[in-house]
Amino acid sequence: MDLLYRFALVLVPPLYVGLSRLWFATCRLTVRDAHFLAEAQAQGAMIVTFWHYSLFYMFHHMRRYPGVVLVSASRDGEFIARIAQRLDFATVRGSSHRQGVQALKGLLRAMKEGRHVGLVADGSQGPARRVQPGAIFLASKTGAPLLPIVWAADRCKIFGSWDRTVLPLPFCRIVMRYGIPMHVPENLNDEGIEQYRL
Repeated sequence: MDLLYRFALVLVPPLYVGLSRLWFATCRLTVRDAHFLAEAQAQGAMIVTFWHYSLFYMFHHMRRYPGVVLVSASRDGEFIARIAQRLDFATVRGSSHRQGVQALKGLLRAMKEGRHVGLVADGSQGPARRVQPGAIFLASKTGAPLLPIVWAADRCKIFGSWDRTVLPLPFCRIVMRYGIPMHVPENLNDEGIEQYRL
């Protein structure tokens, strides 16, 4: 089993990256409110947040803005980490359940170096589309703006996973929207983090 896993780790990431580039090249993209992205970038390092279900296309779209992404420390997370690295993202491994403190230190270090950070807003285990406090905490510690991003496709495959992962179908139309950059006060306490999380 471990031999099969190691073989898959070598084979799957490059295969996925190559196929996804061909796959998504057929899609028609419309970007809305791109000025919010420019506004956040002008302030230095930013924290990009998005829902877990949107990972497939989000990695492809954001490859032109490489930064640091937080990836689960699980065995499955290793596939995502290797795919991210092939798309020129640096990775920090961990979650609220595993290696959380180490992951936070890695993200803080990256932001001090002026690098953007990508965080899944609802975490690696959900609940789906319920914001977790990690991004709020990081923004409070660094003063960096939070930039929410969402996308939708007119034709897609929705999987039966916990997050209802979405894969845009070839030749579909995708709309990507950037949200208003959100600023969080410095050094919020637990109550303040919860207010901003909501």
